[in-house]
Amino acid sequence: KNGGKIKKMNNRQRVDAILHGREVDRMPVVAFGYWVETLDKWAQEGHISLEDAQGYRREGDGGAADRRIMDALGFDFNWNSCPGANTGLYPAFETEVLEECPDGSRIIRNPEGLIVRVNDNIVSIPAEIGTSLKDREAWEKLYLPKLQYSEERINRALFERLKREDAARDLPMGLHLGSLYGNIRNMLGVEELAYLAVDDEDLYVEIIDTVGNLCYRLAERILEYGIRFEYAHFWEDICFKNGPLVRPEVFDELVGRHYRRLTELVNRHGINIVSVDCDGCIDLLVPVWLKNGVNTMFPIEVGTWNASIRKWRELYGPTLRGVGGMDKRVFAHDRDAVDAEIERLKSLVALGGYIPCPDHRIAPDAKFELVQYYCRRFREVIG
Repeated sequence: KNGGKIKKMNNRQRVDAILHGREVDRMPVVAFGYWVETLDKWAQEGHISLEDAQGYRREGDGGAADRRIMDALGFDFNWNSCPGANTGLYPAFETEVLEECPDGSRIIRNPEGLIVRVNDNIVSIPAEIGTSLKDREAWEKLYLPKLQYSEERINRALFERLKREDAARDLPMGLHLGSLYGNIRNMLGVEELAYLAVDDEDLYVEIIDTVGNLCYRLAERILEYGIRFEYAHFWEDICFKNGPLVRPEVFDELVGRHYRRLTELVNRHGINIVSVDCDGCIDLLVPVWLKNGVNTMFPIEVGTWNASIRKWRELYGPTLRGVGGMDKRVFAHDRDAVDAEIERLKSLVALGGYIPCPDHRIAPDAKFELVQYYCRRFREVIG
């Protein structure tokens, strides 16, 4: 402190302080990206350039286009700015059209080998029809070779640049550790994955261990660059509105050990904030993650199940941190709705160890001016 006031911080310092229970000069205004349809609409309305809308499609979160869009809206940074290795199928399957349907939809084999029905005129999750991972023979022939460690999975030029820039960086950055179960779900589909756990437990365990070991080796290699990451981050998306798509006790037994290995690895490199991005009602998986070293929940979807860090904090105490939990649906309404949401967030911020952020990517019904208003009022009321 300086003269009774906290010295001005940058956002890298703010995140570190908040999630470790220390005081900060102000709360950062954090983003979590946008639907590409949202940016197309905003470009048509003249709020952002078409070049930036297209640039976000190419570069994704944390890229140059994203930073310009965040500046125009008033956000400080995007939590999902997490470089990592390619932990999926490498090389991926070639997208293959298997059938053209009379209704204009197509049945395709996607890059994960999943057979899905898609319709270019409908913005939705594709309907799962089947998987190329039908049995052990398909696993050993088509998938196992694509889940082996190789240096080509790591963008070495990127991490060398990040290492050079590390000392001067003022924005927080996470190390993306990959996905220990969500990528497997993407390869098999929800239904086939559930059957596999019962029909061929040995293969089920082998797939989980193969993916877990790959994620570990890649994280180990990236950490050799010596970059000071503020947090590590997983992606899963293995829950829906009523709960997990996997039995919590099975998840704990088979997947938990891989979380533990990875969180202990990053802890040894000075990273003790580890977040997980999982949509849906995650309540039954939260204790599994906490037990295995994941201590920050993101994006805390308010949704229809009213997720909130408050009830988790009551159950698990200050060990559990959070980023997210801002009900993005207010962006489709008016200033009164935004003001009410900021007041609700104010009491959650007082709990400590929590950074508000829209609870998922900003949807096409969002009004550009209302998102700007949110960022401005957030600084005035909570800042």
